[in-house]
Amino acid sequence: MKLPSNIQFPPDVEFFDDLRLLCYRPRGVLNEASVNRAIKVLGELEFSLKQPFNRFTDTVDAEAIDLNFQYILHISLYRRLSYSGRPPVKSAILATDATAIHYARLHALLTQGSPIKVHIFQERRAAAKWLNVPVARLTAPTSREGDA
Repeated sequence: MKLPSNIQFPPDVEFFDDLRLLCYRPRGVLNEASVNRAIKVLGELEFSLKQPFNRFTDTVDAEAIDLNFQYILHISLYRRLSYSGRPPVKSAILATDATAIHYARLHALLTQGSPIKVHIFQERRAAAKWLNVPVARLTAPTSREGDA
């Protein structure tokens, strides 16, 4: 899969061609602006690549979460509709913070029945196993959390 050169990746978004995996690792405050940047890249990749790829969101290094129920509802339904009729993909969310877990569960609930299969993990190894990728590839080089 060749990545289009016109896609601008924010610092917290990475795509692994060999794994067909998009990684989003927000740092600092996890807020609407950060999620919107990641969703924009996700949509551009889906449009350009045409082949399905899995997703991994690592919320462990987010220092704070500034999201709300209405935004999660909006973005989850948007993703459900925009990915409708496409091949199944896995979306693993690594979350240890109670608020992140709550919003991840809401997202999983709202995307149920769509081709986006969302699972929430509190351990990186379990997420790697479910995505069928090496755990080392899910670990950001600067991660403070280690091998959770």
